[in-house]
Amino acid sequence: MIRFVFILLLSCAVPVFGETRVPQNDLEIKLSFAPLVKQTAPAVVNIYAERVVNQVNTPFQNDPFFRDFFRNFATPQQRVQNSLGSGVILSPDGIIVSNYHVVGGAQNIRVVLNDRREYSARVLLADQDSDLAILQVSGAPDLPSLELRDSDTVEVGELVLAIGNPFGVGQTVSSGIVSGLARSGVGGGSGRGYFIQTDAPINPGNSGGALVDIDGRLIGINTSILSRSGGSNGIGFAIPASLVRQFVDQARQGRQVFARPWAGINGQSLSAEVAESLGITEPSGMIVLDLHPRSPFATAGLSRGDVVTHVDGLPVNGPAEMMYRLSVVGIGQSVDVNFISPNGTQTVTVPLMLAPNDPVSHAVASADDGLLPGVVMRIINPAVQAEYDLDWTMQGILVIDAGRIAPQIGLRKGDIILAVNGNALDHPSQFDDLLRQSNRTGSITVLRQGRKIQLRFRI
Repeated sequence: MIRFVFILLLSCAVPVFGETRVPQNDLEIKLSFAPLVKQTAPAVVNIYAERVVNQVNTPFQNDPFFRDFFRNFATPQQRVQNSLGSGVILSPDGIIVSNYHVVGGAQNIRVVLNDRREYSARVLLADQDSDLAILQVSGAPDLPSLELRDSDTVEVGELVLAIGNPFGVGQTVSSGIVSGLARSGVGGGSGRGYFIQTDAPINPGNSGGALVDIDGRLIGINTSILSRSGGSNGIGFAIPASLVRQFVDQARQGRQVFARPWAGINGQSLSAEVAESLGITEPSGMIVLDLHPRSPFATAGLSRGDVVTHVDGLPVNGPAEMMYRLSVVGIGQSVDVNFISPNGTQTVTVPLMLAPNDPVSHAVASADDGLLPGVVMRIINPAVQAEYDLDWTMQGILVIDAGRIAPQIGLRKGDIILAVNGNALDHPSQFDDLLRQSNRTGSITVLRQGRKIQLRFRI
């Protein structure tokens, strides 16, 4: 009887080792991830990026106080900066997703496939805030690709694989589980937003690689790891695939800059103390601290002090999570918003739109033969406030680039010009004329970090 049972178990185990397929149950998963890796690894590529950067060498470049004073007194020198990362093929026609901090600003990008074929690529769309970039490979035949999974169906505890190219040694695979969802404000690189958390090791070079489930579907793009030692023994974070899908859609539409819906809301997570003071039993949701007068949420009926609980039936617990919910839906669509107000629980439909570019604002540069040439400015409107993360009360003319000479009198990028020689500056086109009235001496009034400053000059 014992011999018969042993033979029966052995015969049941043979197909598991002999067949090349995705594991179908817990027992097969414990035996091997090999079939899953064979299915998904060919769609994960290595990315080599080169960018030319200007570097200014001064004796004070490492001094936090003096380096800004001497930034414009040395000749910039160009040098080539290399970066190594990973990417994921999302369609047979060569659409690839990676991290912004891997390919952002690169002049030359090479993509190396799992079978060692190499192709050049160009950036279609890139966004530093989300730390995502969409690439297009040129001249490649039908490519292996991964299917995108709806990130809202991912659950804590699911088995996942992280595939990438750590340390440039070649493609490697690490395993783990989804250890958390809705993590915000914890990403590294240049990303800040909403992440899937995993304990699968994510090493340097894994950035832009795939986080896949046991069915071989892409659930996230690996972006960073939170570690005390700087090694892989920490918590990894991946950008959800649902946001990646919206990036791909916009890239195919021809957008070069990612378009986020404008909420026009300042909010924060609802704490237990605030929830108790509002008579809310569960401290979940985002309390509205302020709304822009032209916010679509304000138009729909939300007010200061209301608590947003759900967007399209999905929970919202903070600003980053709400912006994520809006971003995956996209411009031109609408969402159903559940919120708690003094009148009880309500549901409204909010259209998703870009921040109004009204009055029309575009970059205007001061004349090359003017007193302060090359100062690039824009009128502050809701679109500029959203793009440069300015307070809604900010008015005036924003300095985008201070040019060559203006920094010597103290003008900086990010300053808001209020007046020139005591005259209000209402449009960048007035800048040169107001300066000429100074007879080569005068002052510029700017707002910097909430402080009004007089910049006096003699030219």
